[in-house]
Amino acid sequence: MPNIIESLYHGSLFPEEDIISKDPHYRPLNKQITESLETWKQKLSAGEFEELESLLELYSQVQGLEMTAAFVSGFKAGMAMMIEVLVDA
Repeated sequence: MPNIIESLYHGSLFPEEDIISKDPHYRPLNKQITESLETWKQKLSAGEFEELESLLELYSQVQGLEMTAAFVSGFKAGMAMMIEVLVDA
């Protein structure tokens, strides 16, 4: 198994793919979303549902950008703490 730095270099490190919330509310909420989408699919015309799916895709893209920014910010904060600890050692 390659180390983390090698995986990062080769572009095979995808932490977002391994993240599944352990919060007990996660799966029930996902199930509720799926059921709600199925209900809307029955209520709306095919074109209207396609518009809804497009809107949800845009929201998903924005959410992905926000998650990336949060990851970068957290990573930088962690590295700053490590530097501070090592400098003060």
